[in-house]
Amino acid sequence: MDINIILEPDVTPQQFAEIAVEAERIGARTIWSSNYHFQTDAFLALSLASQTTSKIKLGVLAVSPWEMHPLKMANAILTLNEMSKGRAIVAVSGGGGLLGAIGWHAWDGAPVWPGYHPVKKTSEPDRRVAAVAETIDILKLARSGKFNMQYEGRVFSIRRPWGMVWAEHEGPELYSCSSGPMMIRMGARVADSIQLSDFTVSQMPGVMENVEKGFAKREEPTDDFRIGNFWAWHIKKDLDASMHEARRELIWRGAIIGQIEDEIMPFLHDEEELKIVMDNWENIRIAFRNRSGVIEGIPDDIINRLIAGMASAGDLSAIDEEVERYRKLGEAGLTELDLRLFDDPMDGLKLIGEHVLPAVRDV
Repeated sequence: MDINIILEPDVTPQQFAEIAVEAERIGARTIWSSNYHFQTDAFLALSLASQTTSKIKLGVLAVSPWEMHPLKMANAILTLNEMSKGRAIVAVSGGGGLLGAIGWHAWDGAPVWPGYHPVKKTSEPDRRVAAVAETIDILKLARSGKFNMQYEGRVFSIRRPWGMVWAEHEGPELYSCSSGPMMIRMGARVADSIQLSDFTVSQMPGVMENVEKGFAKREEPTDDFRIGNFWAWHIKKDLDASMHEARRELIWRGAIIGQIEDEIMPFLHDEEELKIVMDNWENIRIAFRNRSGVIEGIPDDIINRLIAGMASAGDLSAIDEEVERYRKLGEAGLTELDLRLFDDPMDGLKLIGEHVLPAVRDV
């Protein structure tokens, strides 16, 4: 199983390039630039790294066609691919936080963070599975090096001749960000690979079942279909620093809590604990927004179980147990694990290079 690295978008392009050099040195397959609605642009952040590295893949994670039309997405990723001599990857998503920032998501009127109440919205992008499939279709046409007269899909259209016929390198890898069953089946049917998010070992049998359903309808062969999984890495030498970071970032693991309550029940004792979590959902969000890591209203024991179930946290003594988790994920079907670094990313990367990469290469 390969190990990939995902960086927070608060690093500068220069810092990103330095970390990419180290990630390449330790043997990571891919370094991903997070695509958020704030801080650095995910495509541009990779441009300097494309010049300071020679082997590591450079990925943008993730881009929605609702924020960037597939034709412009093709322009951006193919340009990065040429700059990096054929090492670019893009992961296409049907949603993401940027949609909320630009007003697509339907809000329930609750404050997103203290003092801010968004205008209530009722419209959201529809036909998301079809939109991601069409985006991947357009990106495939773009990377083919052929000149295209037009494209007419159910969701997206291109009405003028288009194509990047000057491309000199093999086209970029195309991932679909797939979490729901329909998205997983679609990704296995049309994408080069799929990217999951925060999936645990117990969830992998359902993933693989849907992958096989998608493969059954695939029209073109694939020799190296990859199944990756975003996973938060909070392990540090200092236990308190690790747990502070994990509590602060729990809201992003909490996206599962807010949408699929059944998925967190393995980490809770009963329905009463679930109610405590859901009743204090906003406090998990506040702990991220004010960067305090303090989650009011939920006992530490519950918080610690949620973190242990959905992320890697603790001091160096926790690494062996986490490596065993990663090995089980690989045995369950993952071909690569994408470890998300937060504070002090170079320190985290060196721990991964020393303790994780050597232990999972044979999975």
